[in-house]
Amino acid sequence: MGSSKKFWIGMFLGAMAGGAVTLLEKSTRQAVRKDFSKISSGVAYVVKNPNEFIEDVKETANKVRTTVEQVTEDVAFITEKVEEIKDVPPQITELVKGTKESLKKIAASGETKRNIDGQE
Repeated sequence: MGSSKKFWIGMFLGAMAGGAVTLLEKSTRQAVRKDFSKISSGVAYVVKNPNEFIEDVKETANKVRTTVEQVTEDVAFITEKVEEIKDVPPQITELVKGTKESLKKIAASGETKRNIDGQE
């Protein structure tokens, strides 16, 4: 375990050294300062207003839950419709076969369109 600890210490020190080297550039320092300022002001606001932060988190969690429930319902509805569609082709096949047989009989009997419609 000793070598593992040394590895992580080395990783941390290497990251710190790399970060320090990047701060030699003025534009990087300014960007880091700006980002740190934003983060610190956000953290300060949360510390001063923890109840508001908790309410925002709860509201967001409720929105996510509602969205997940709606998506689940939509998926269930689509799955149900797909199952219904799977049952339709055999019914259509039987209807087409029946219609085909009826048309063959009509053609063989020589009836006209008006006789088929019941109109003369």
